[in-house]
Amino acid sequence: MSESENIATAAPADPDASAIDEEDRLRAGFVSKVLDAVEAGDDETARRLVQPLHPADVADLIELARRDEREGLVKALAGIISPDVLAELNEHVREDLLDEMEPQQVADIAGQLDTDDAVALIEDLDRDEQQAVLRAMEPDDRAAVEEALSYPEESAGRLMQRDLCAVPEHWKVGQVIDYLRSTADLPADFWEVFVVNASHHPVGTCKLSTILRTDRTTPVTDIMAREQTLIPVDMDQEDVALRFQKYALVSAAVTDDSGRLVGMITVDDVVHIIQEEAGEDVLLLSGAGEGDINEPVPLTVRRRLFWLVINLGTAILAASVVSLFQGEIGRYAVLAVLMPIVAGMGGNAGTQTLAVAVRALATNQLTESNTVRAFGRELTIAMANGLSLGVLIGGGVALVFGVLHPTPHGFLLGAVIGIAMVINNLAAGLAGILVPVTLDRFDIDPAVSSAVFVTTVTDVTGFFSFLGLAALAGLGR
Repeated sequence: MSESENIATAAPADPDASAIDEEDRLRAGFVSKVLDAVEAGDDETARRLVQPLHPADVADLIELARRDEREGLVKALAGIISPDVLAELNEHVREDLLDEMEPQQVADIAGQLDTDDAVALIEDLDRDEQQAVLRAMEPDDRAAVEEALSYPEESAGRLMQRDLCAVPEHWKVGQVIDYLRSTADLPADFWEVFVVNASHHPVGTCKLSTILRTDRTTPVTDIMAREQTLIPVDMDQEDVALRFQKYALVSAAVTDDSGRLVGMITVDDVVHIIQEEAGEDVLLLSGAGEGDINEPVPLTVRRRLFWLVINLGTAILAASVVSLFQGEIGRYAVLAVLMPIVAGMGGNAGTQTLAVAVRALATNQLTESNTVRAFGRELTIAMANGLSLGVLIGGGVALVFGVLHPTPHGFLLGAVIGIAMVINNLAAGLAGILVPVTLDRFDIDPAVSSAVFVTTVTDVTGFFSFLGLAALAGLGR
């Protein structure tokens, strides 16, 4: 019986009494019931409630508990918290739990995981703790993990599994089937068999379905697909995900600098990467760091404060532009009421363009071959939106300050704010694509700092264009 069938069998007939809601989240009542049982010392009830859950749901349960409740919860669920549960845990929560374990315990857990999950378990430990765990591991497991740790973070080398199925190109299908049935140290899950030459270079790949439907006497080379997507060991994980997405891969071979087969990456690992990278880009654009609610508060404060201080500097720059026109504002106070509209709308327009550009760069939709066309497209959109907004705000201001509540130069004020809106939207569109493309050309992650520069451009341009045009039109005289 599969895990999903176990879960389905264990679920009560009353859906409101089940642990999981319609959106696959743990119900608040269930979480409270488990934690109350642990607090009351009724570990048996806690284990009975948690036993049917999938490892990912058990990990969610631990994360939902308060930090001071987790140690007691983990002790109460001894025997249920498997290595798979630890592999699913949030890295900050997992690090706290591992800190309470002896190196031998961590080593035993890592030895039961696939290499990529074992690396994820160990890589965030302090160097001394990491070395202690490695020394406690079995020699083969230790060698595999140490090799993985030698590759850069977020690279294919860190992500790949060392356990794979590879057969020589001179074999027949029958030999492959016998090998699959008789070999104990094959990976738990795989979908294809890699074919290698005498130098262990991949020359093709065979789907398991093809092998099972082919006569035993057929040479492997007759049924293998010679064209395959190979992943260099030092490729960034985001590029790995793009290849899986582009070529609809289920698994792919990883090769070292000499072209030898050293591992494989499977689609379940790539799903996690896509989720992580997408969330990471959104959070970086906002300057919120990792945005992890389990991240220690002091670390979160440092990460957010860094960008807030930079934003403070850009705000002072924008304020200095306003200070150049203090005389006009003093004589025509309505300018102070309207100028945030121009800057604010420009900031929103710039953020829209920036989000599109960063995503296009991340998915390789925006490259050197179509950069000029992308510039033209965004400027066209910016002009159209600027004219539309300019007509709306210009007409509205003219109506309010020229007709409904007449003030001196009310209609001229409408024209000034309309033109300023067009200028700032054009600046926003230009900055929204120019800043991330420029940063990308210098190998700087455009998601990290683009928003600061774009906001600065729209604020400065918005204030300067509106107040400058007002001064030229003589609105403050």
